[in-house]
Amino acid sequence: MKTISDLCDYQRVDPKNRLNKDELKVNSNIARVRSRGMKLKDDYVTLSHGAGGKASAALVDQVFVSGYGNEVLAELTDAGVMPLAEILGEVTGSEGGKLAMSTDSYVVNPTVFPGGSIGELAVNGTVNDLAVSGAIPKVISAGFILEEGLPIADLRREVQAMRQAAETAGVRIITGDTKVVPKGSGDKLFINTAGIGIVPGERQLGANQVQRGDRIIVSGAIADHGMSVMMARGDLEIEAPIKSDTRAVNHLVEALISAVPDTRWMRDATRGGLGTVLNELAVATKWGIAIEDESIPVHDMTRGACDMLGIDPIYVANEGMFCAVVPAGQVDTALEVLRALPGGEEAANIGRVVSKPESSVVMVTAFGGTRMIDMLVGDPLPRIC
Repeated sequence: MKTISDLCDYQRVDPKNRLNKDELKVNSNIARVRSRGMKLKDDYVTLSHGAGGKASAALVDQVFVSGYGNEVLAELTDAGVMPLAEILGEVTGSEGGKLAMSTDSYVVNPTVFPGGSIGELAVNGTVNDLAVSGAIPKVISAGFILEEGLPIADLRREVQAMRQAAETAGVRIITGDTKVVPKGSGDKLFINTAGIGIVPGERQLGANQVQRGDRIIVSGAIADHGMSVMMARGDLEIEAPIKSDTRAVNHLVEALISAVPDTRWMRDATRGGLGTVLNELAVATKWGIAIEDESIPVHDMTRGACDMLGIDPIYVANEGMFCAVVPAGQVDTALEVLRALPGGEEAANIGRVVSKPESSVVMVTAFGGTRMIDMLVGDPLPRIC
Protein backbone atom coordinates (compact mmCIF):
# COMPACT_ATOMS: atom_id res chain seq x y z
CA MET A 1 0.00 0.00 0.00
CA LYS A 2 1.38 3.43 -0.98
CA THR A 3 1.84 6.13 1.60
CA ILE A 4 0.84 9.75 1.10
CA SER A 5 4.46 10.67 0.58
CA ASP A 6 4.73 8.00 -2.13
CA LEU A 7 1.77 9.48 -3.97
CA CYS A 8 3.09 13.03 -3.66
CA ASP A 9 6.75 12.40 -4.46
CA TYR A 10 6.99 11.88 -8.21
CA GLN A 11 10.74 11.35 -7.98
CA ARG A 12 10.14 8.05 -6.19
CA VAL A 13 7.48 6.71 -8.61
CA ASP A 14 8.19 3.72 -10.81
CA PRO A 15 8.67 5.21 -14.32
CA LYS A 16 7.05 2.11 -15.90
CA ASN A 17 3.81 2.78 -14.08
CA ARG A 18 1.42 4.03 -16.79
CA LEU A 19 -0.84 5.92 -14.39
CA ASN A 20 2.04 7.86 -12.91
CA LYS A 21 3.35 8.74 -16.38
CA ASP A 22 -0.08 10.18 -17.18
CA GLU A 23 -0.02 12.20 -13.96
CA LEU A 24 3.36 13.58 -14.89
CA LYS A 25 2.06 14.52 -18.32
CA VAL A 26 -0.99 16.27 -16.88
CA ASN A 27 1.12 18.25 -14.44
CA SER A 28 3.52 19.16 -17.23
CA ASN A 29 0.60 20.49 -19.29
CA ILE A 30 -0.70 22.46 -16.32
CA ALA A 31 2.71 24.02 -15.77
CA ARG A 32 2.94 24.94 -19.44
CA VAL A 33 -0.50 26.59 -19.43
CA ARG A 34 0.31 28.53 -16.23
CA SER A 35 3.52 29.81 -17.75
CA ARG A 36 1.45 31.62 -20.40
CA GLY A 37 -0.12 33.83 -17.74
CA MET A 38 -3.72 34.34 -16.69
CA LYS A 39 -6.45 35.12 -19.20
CA LEU A 40 -9.46 37.20 -18.25
CA LYS A 41 -12.35 36.13 -20.48
CA ASP A 42 -15.20 37.81 -18.60
CA ASP A 43 -16.74 41.12 -19.65
CA TYR A 44 -18.40 41.72 -16.28
CA VAL A 45 -17.42 41.23 -12.67
CA THR A 46 -18.85 38.03 -11.19
CA LEU A 47 -18.86 36.67 -7.66
CA SER A 48 -16.11 34.24 -8.70
CA HIS A 49 -13.79 37.21 -9.14
CA GLY A 50 -13.92 37.65 -5.39
CA ALA A 51 -13.62 33.97 -4.45
CA GLY A 52 -9.83 33.79 -4.40
CA GLY A 53 -9.48 31.25 -7.20
CA LYS A 54 -8.50 31.38 -10.86
CA ALA A 55 -11.00 34.10 -11.70
CA SER A 56 -9.64 36.28 -8.90
CA ALA A 57 -6.07 35.68 -10.01
CA ALA A 58 -6.94 36.53 -13.61
CA LEU A 59 -8.64 39.78 -12.55
CA VAL A 60 -5.67 40.85 -10.44
CA ASP A 61 -3.14 39.91 -13.11
CA GLN A 62 -4.93 41.29 -16.16
CA VAL A 63 -6.54 44.41 -14.67
CA PHE A 64 -4.50 45.60 -11.70
CA VAL A 65 -0.96 44.33 -12.25
CA SER A 66 -1.10 45.09 -15.96
CA GLY A 67 -2.91 48.37 -15.30
CA TYR A 68 -0.67 50.10 -12.76
CA GLY A 69 1.76 47.35 -11.77
CA ASN A 70 5.38 47.72 -10.78
CA GLU A 71 8.02 45.33 -9.52
CA VAL A 72 6.79 45.62 -5.92
CA LEU A 73 3.13 44.99 -6.74
CA ALA A 74 4.03 42.20 -9.17
CA GLU A 75 5.38 40.09 -6.32
CA LEU A 76 1.73 39.62 -5.20
CA THR A 77 2.66 39.25 -1.55
CA ASP A 78 0.44 40.20 1.39
CA ALA A 79 2.31 43.48 1.81
CA GLY A 80 4.35 45.65 -0.52
CA VAL A 81 7.92 45.67 0.80
CA MET A 82 10.45 48.31 -0.23
CA PRO A 83 13.87 49.38 1.11
CA LEU A 84 13.46 52.24 3.56
CA ALA A 85 16.15 54.19 1.74
CA GLU A 86 14.07 54.02 -1.44
CA ILE A 87 11.00 55.39 0.34
CA LEU A 88 13.00 58.19 1.94
CA GLY A 89 14.54 58.94 -1.45
CA GLU A 90 15.91 62.46 -1.73
CA VAL A 91 13.83 63.89 1.10
CA THR A 92 15.98 66.59 2.66
CA GLY A 93 15.96 66.78 6.39
CA SER A 94 14.62 63.24 6.65
CA GLU A 95 16.85 62.63 9.66
CA GLY A 96 14.64 63.24 12.64
CA GLY A 97 11.65 63.36 10.32
CA LYS A 98 8.32 61.62 10.78
CA LEU A 99 6.26 59.07 8.91
CA ALA A 100 2.77 60.19 7.87
CA MET A 101 -0.03 57.80 6.94
CA SER A 102 -3.53 58.55 5.68
CA THR A 103 -6.48 56.50 4.50
CA ASP A 104 -9.77 57.35 2.84
CA SER A 105 -12.66 55.64 1.05
CA TYR A 106 -14.31 56.84 -2.15
CA VAL A 107 -17.95 56.17 -2.97
CA VAL A 108 -18.73 58.91 -5.47
CA ASN A 109 -21.83 58.57 -7.62
CA PRO A 110 -21.61 58.72 -10.60
CA THR A 111 -18.17 57.13 -10.84
CA VAL A 112 -17.33 59.31 -13.86
CA PHE A 113 -18.02 63.04 -13.83
CA PRO A 114 -16.81 66.08 -15.80
CA GLY A 115 -13.16 66.60 -14.99
CA GLY A 116 -12.44 63.25 -13.35
CA SER A 117 -13.55 59.87 -12.04
CA ILE A 118 -13.49 57.79 -8.88
CA GLY A 119 -10.09 56.22 -9.66
CA GLU A 120 -8.33 59.53 -10.20
CA LEU A 121 -10.11 60.95 -7.16
CA ALA A 122 -8.94 58.08 -4.94
CA VAL A 123 -5.27 58.66 -5.70
CA ASN A 124 -5.45 62.45 -5.60
CA GLY A 125 -7.40 62.48 -2.35
CA THR A 126 -4.85 60.42 -0.44
CA VAL A 127 -1.89 62.27 -1.96
CA ASN A 128 -3.47 65.57 -0.92
CA ASP A 129 -4.21 64.44 2.63
CA LEU A 130 -0.54 63.59 3.05
CA ALA A 131 0.72 66.73 1.31
CA VAL A 132 -1.23 69.23 3.41
CA SER A 133 0.02 67.42 6.51
CA GLY A 134 3.52 68.42 5.47
CA ALA A 135 4.47 65.00 4.15
CA ILE A 136 6.06 64.10 0.83
CA PRO A 137 3.79 61.29 -0.47
CA LYS A 138 5.62 58.11 -1.45
CA VAL A 139 3.48 54.96 -1.68
CA ILE A 140 -0.22 54.07 -1.82
CA SER A 141 -2.38 50.99 -1.33
CA ALA A 142 -5.65 50.46 -3.18
CA GLY A 143 -8.58 48.35 -1.99
CA PHE A 144 -11.56 47.72 -4.28
CA ILE A 145 -15.10 46.66 -3.49
CA LEU A 146 -16.72 45.65 -6.78
CA GLU A 147 -20.39 45.02 -7.33
CA GLU A 148 -21.31 41.92 -9.30
CA GLY A 149 -22.13 42.97 -12.86
CA LEU A 150 -19.64 45.86 -13.08
CA PRO A 151 -18.26 45.92 -16.65
CA ILE A 152 -14.61 44.89 -16.71
CA ALA A 153 -14.04 47.73 -19.20
CA ASP A 154 -15.18 50.24 -16.56
CA LEU A 155 -12.80 48.73 -14.02
CA ARG A 156 -9.89 48.88 -16.48
CA ARG A 157 -10.70 52.54 -17.15
CA GLU A 158 -10.51 53.41 -13.45
CA VAL A 159 -7.30 51.45 -12.93
CA GLN A 160 -5.74 53.37 -15.82
CA ALA A 161 -6.97 56.64 -14.30
CA MET A 162 -5.28 55.67 -11.04
CA ARG A 163 -2.05 54.87 -12.82
CA GLN A 164 -2.00 58.25 -14.56
CA ALA A 165 -2.86 60.10 -11.35
CA ALA A 166 -0.12 58.25 -9.45
CA GLU A 167 2.48 59.01 -12.11
CA THR A 168 1.49 62.69 -12.13
CA ALA A 169 1.76 62.87 -8.34
CA GLY A 170 5.03 60.93 -8.24
CA VAL A 171 3.77 58.09 -6.03
CA ARG A 172 3.64 54.31 -6.47
CA ILE A 173 0.74 51.93 -5.82
CA ILE A 174 2.49 48.97 -4.19
CA THR A 175 -0.27 46.83 -2.66
CA GLY A 176 -4.01 46.30 -2.86
CA ASP A 177 -7.04 44.10 -2.36
CA THR A 178 -10.24 43.22 -4.22
CA LYS A 179 -13.60 42.06 -2.91
CA VAL A 180 -16.80 41.37 -4.85
CA VAL A 181 -20.29 41.81 -3.38
CA PRO A 182 -23.58 40.49 -4.84
CA LYS A 183 -25.52 42.70 -7.24
CA GLY A 184 -27.53 45.21 -5.28
CA SER A 185 -25.22 45.11 -2.25
CA GLY A 186 -22.92 47.88 -3.47
CA ASP A 187 -22.95 50.73 -5.94
CA LYS A 188 -20.76 49.63 -8.85
CA LEU A 189 -17.38 50.45 -7.38
CA PHE A 190 -15.95 51.61 -4.06
CA ILE A 191 -12.24 52.32 -3.57
CA ASN A 192 -10.21 52.65 -0.39
CA THR A 193 -6.70 54.07 -0.58
CA ALA A 194 -4.07 54.45 2.11
CA GLY A 195 -0.86 56.38 1.66
CA ILE A 196 2.48 56.83 3.38
CA GLY A 197 4.69 59.90 3.20
CA ILE A 198 7.74 61.35 4.93
CA VAL A 199 7.65 64.63 6.85
CA PRO A 200 11.11 66.25 6.77
CA GLY A 201 12.56 66.86 10.21
CA GLU A 202 12.56 70.64 10.04
CA ARG A 203 8.92 70.92 8.95
CA GLN A 204 6.37 72.12 11.50
CA LEU A 205 2.76 72.54 10.39
CA GLY A 206 -0.23 72.74 12.68
CA ALA A 207 -2.89 74.89 14.27
CA ASN A 208 -0.52 75.58 17.18
CA GLN A 209 1.74 77.49 14.77
CA VAL A 210 -0.94 80.01 13.75
CA GLN A 211 -0.58 83.58 15.01
CA ARG A 212 -2.83 86.63 15.09
CA GLY A 213 -2.38 88.67 11.92
CA ASP A 214 -1.48 85.68 9.72
CA ARG A 215 -3.12 85.57 6.29
CA ILE A 216 -5.52 82.94 4.93
CA ILE A 217 -4.87 81.88 1.33
CA VAL A 218 -6.48 79.38 -1.02
CA SER A 219 -4.67 77.71 -3.92
CA GLY A 220 -7.57 78.02 -6.36
CA ALA A 221 -11.28 78.44 -6.99
CA ILE A 222 -13.73 76.64 -4.72
CA ALA A 223 -16.87 74.50 -5.15
CA ASP A 224 -16.16 73.09 -8.64
CA HIS A 225 -15.95 69.43 -7.60
CA GLY A 226 -19.16 69.21 -5.63
CA MET A 227 -21.18 71.05 -8.25
CA SER A 228 -19.66 68.98 -11.06
CA VAL A 229 -20.78 65.77 -9.38
CA MET A 230 -24.24 67.17 -8.71
CA MET A 231 -24.66 68.19 -12.35
CA ALA A 232 -23.43 64.78 -13.55
CA ARG A 233 -26.13 62.94 -11.64
CA GLY A 234 -28.79 64.33 -13.92
CA ASP A 235 -31.28 64.67 -11.06
CA LEU A 236 -31.68 68.38 -11.69
CA GLU A 237 -33.03 70.16 -14.73
CA ILE A 238 -29.85 72.21 -14.89
CA GLU A 239 -27.07 71.90 -17.42
CA ALA A 240 -23.78 73.63 -16.71
CA PRO A 241 -20.29 72.80 -18.07
CA ILE A 242 -18.69 72.66 -14.63
CA LYS A 243 -15.61 70.46 -14.26
CA SER A 244 -14.25 68.95 -11.08
CA ASP A 245 -11.00 70.42 -9.82
CA THR A 246 -9.61 66.99 -8.83
CA ARG A 247 -5.81 67.05 -8.97
CA ALA A 248 -2.83 66.26 -6.77
CA VAL A 249 -1.65 69.35 -4.92
CA ASN A 250 1.62 67.97 -3.52
CA HIS A 251 3.73 69.87 -6.06
CA LEU A 252 1.97 73.11 -5.14
CA VAL A 253 2.45 72.40 -1.45
CA GLU A 254 6.17 71.73 -1.84
CA ALA A 255 6.63 74.92 -3.87
CA LEU A 256 4.80 76.95 -1.21
CA ILE A 257 6.80 75.50 1.69
CA SER A 258 10.05 75.99 -0.21
CA ALA A 259 9.25 79.65 -0.85
CA VAL A 260 7.62 80.29 2.54
CA PRO A 261 9.23 77.92 5.09
CA ASP A 262 7.22 79.59 7.86
CA THR A 263 3.91 78.39 6.42
CA ARG A 264 1.81 77.71 9.52
CA TRP A 265 -1.03 75.35 8.59
CA MET A 266 -2.71 73.67 5.59
CA ARG A 267 -5.84 71.69 4.83
CA ASP A 268 -7.57 70.47 1.69
CA ALA A 269 -11.19 71.58 1.80
CA THR A 270 -13.05 68.43 0.79
CA ARG A 271 -16.34 67.44 2.43
CA GLY A 272 -17.89 70.43 4.14
CA GLY A 273 -15.93 72.80 1.95
CA LEU A 274 -13.87 75.83 2.88
CA GLY A 275 -16.33 76.98 5.53
CA THR A 276 -15.98 73.79 7.54
CA VAL A 277 -12.16 73.62 7.55
CA LEU A 278 -11.90 77.28 8.55
CA ASN A 279 -14.24 76.60 11.48
CA GLU A 280 -12.08 73.67 12.51
CA LEU A 281 -9.06 75.97 12.41
CA ALA A 282 -10.82 78.62 14.49
CA VAL A 283 -11.81 76.09 17.14
CA ALA A 284 -8.33 74.56 17.25
CA THR A 285 -6.54 77.93 17.58
CA LYS A 286 -9.20 79.77 19.59
CA TRP A 287 -8.52 82.74 17.27
CA GLY A 288 -11.09 84.34 15.02
CA ILE A 289 -11.00 83.99 11.23
CA ALA A 290 -12.14 86.94 9.09
CA ILE A 291 -12.59 86.33 5.36
CA GLU A 292 -13.75 88.59 2.55
CA ASP A 293 -16.54 87.39 0.31
CA GLU A 294 -15.28 89.17 -2.81
CA SER A 295 -11.75 87.75 -2.40
CA ILE A 296 -12.81 84.09 -2.51
CA PRO A 297 -12.40 82.77 -6.09
CA VAL A 298 -15.55 81.09 -7.42
CA HIS A 299 -16.08 80.48 -11.13
CA ASP A 300 -19.12 82.26 -12.55
CA MET A 301 -20.77 79.06 -13.78
CA THR A 302 -20.29 77.38 -10.41
CA ARG A 303 -21.62 80.38 -8.51
CA GLY A 304 -24.63 80.56 -10.80
CA ALA A 305 -25.46 76.89 -10.25
CA CYS A 306 -25.08 77.33 -6.49
CA ASP A 307 -27.38 80.36 -6.53
CA MET A 308 -30.04 78.48 -8.49
CA LEU A 309 -29.97 75.63 -5.96
CA GLY A 310 -29.72 77.82 -2.89
CA ILE A 311 -26.33 76.39 -1.91
CA ASP A 312 -23.51 78.45 -0.45
CA PRO A 313 -20.32 77.61 -2.40
CA ILE A 314 -18.25 77.96 0.77
CA TYR A 315 -19.73 74.64 1.94
CA VAL A 316 -19.31 72.74 -1.34
CA ALA A 317 -16.61 70.06 -1.62
CA ASN A 318 -13.29 70.59 -3.38
CA GLU A 319 -10.77 67.97 -4.52
CA GLY A 320 -7.91 69.97 -5.99
CA MET A 321 -7.39 73.06 -3.87
CA PHE A 322 -6.10 73.70 -0.37
CA CYS A 323 -6.28 76.42 2.23
CA ALA A 324 -3.17 77.62 4.05
CA VAL A 325 -2.11 80.10 6.71
CA VAL A 326 1.08 82.08 6.06
CA PRO A 327 2.78 85.01 7.82
CA ALA A 328 1.37 88.37 6.76
CA GLY A 329 4.73 89.59 5.48
CA GLN A 330 5.11 86.60 3.15
CA VAL A 331 1.65 86.41 1.63
CA ASP A 332 2.73 88.05 -1.64
CA THR A 333 5.56 85.56 -2.05
CA ALA A 334 3.18 82.69 -1.38
CA LEU A 335 0.70 83.84 -3.99
CA GLU A 336 3.41 84.52 -6.55
CA VAL A 337 4.86 81.01 -6.34
CA LEU A 338 1.44 79.33 -6.43
CA ARG A 339 0.17 81.36 -9.37
CA ALA A 340 3.24 80.38 -11.39
CA LEU A 341 2.29 76.67 -11.28
CA PRO A 342 -0.46 74.61 -12.96
CA GLY A 343 -3.44 74.40 -10.63
CA GLY A 344 -2.42 77.46 -8.65
CA GLU A 345 -3.20 80.19 -11.17
CA GLU A 346 -6.18 81.44 -9.16
CA ALA A 347 -4.52 81.44 -5.73
CA ALA A 348 -5.89 84.22 -3.56
CA ASN A 349 -5.52 85.97 -0.21
CA ILE A 350 -9.00 85.68 1.30
CA GLY A 351 -8.64 86.83 4.90
CA ARG A 352 -6.70 86.92 8.13
CA VAL A 353 -6.46 85.59 11.66
CA VAL A 354 -7.98 87.98 14.22
CA SER A 355 -8.40 88.09 17.98
CA LYS A 356 -12.20 88.47 17.99
CA PRO A 357 -14.63 86.80 17.76
CA GLU A 358 -12.83 83.88 19.38
CA SER A 359 -13.14 80.42 17.82
CA SER A 360 -15.42 81.75 15.08
CA VAL A 361 -15.41 82.56 11.37
CA VAL A 362 -16.93 85.76 10.02
CA MET A 363 -17.31 86.86 6.42
CA VAL A 364 -17.16 90.48 5.33
CA THR A 365 -19.77 90.83 2.60
CA ALA A 366 -19.60 92.92 -0.55
CA PHE A 367 -21.88 95.47 1.15
CA GLY A 368 -19.50 95.94 4.07
CA GLY A 369 -21.57 93.95 6.54
CA THR A 370 -20.57 90.72 8.24
CA ARG A 371 -22.17 87.30 8.66
CA MET A 372 -21.19 84.29 10.70
CA ILE A 373 -19.90 81.24 8.85
CA ASP A 374 -20.82 78.24 10.95
CA MET A 375 -19.78 74.65 10.37
CA LEU A 376 -21.86 72.81 7.77
CA VAL A 377 -25.05 71.31 9.17
CA GLY A 378 -26.17 68.23 7.21
CA ASP A 379 -24.82 67.42 3.78
CA PRO A 380 -26.48 69.00 0.72
CA LEU A 381 -24.20 67.03 -1.60
CA PRO A 382 -24.07 63.39 -0.43
CA ARG A 383 -21.50 61.00 -1.86
CA ILE A 384 -19.21 63.50 -3.51
CA CYS A 385 -15.96 61.71 -2.70
